Amino acid sequence: MTKSRDILPTSLAPRGLSRVEAAAYIGVSPSLFDMLVKEGRMPAPKRINSRTVWDRKRVDQAFELIPDGDTVENNPWDD
Repeated sequence: MTKSRDILPTSLAPRGLSRVEAAAYIGVSPSLFDMLVKEGRMPAPKRINSRTVWDRKRVDQAFELIPDGDTVENNPWDD
């Protein structure tokens, strides 16, 4: 069975992302992505029949609003 992702040219990013894809897209785990959605720092999904998808453009916009790392206190375990 061919997946819809296999139909798109590799140069064309999909507009709708699954939960796992949206989390990977911004570089976090699905559970952290869920928390960001719950906190309103990531957008709510769209429902298309039985599918739940995140709009890649809205994810991009929300990601831009997350502060840069220089505003976060240093974690001593990172050294």
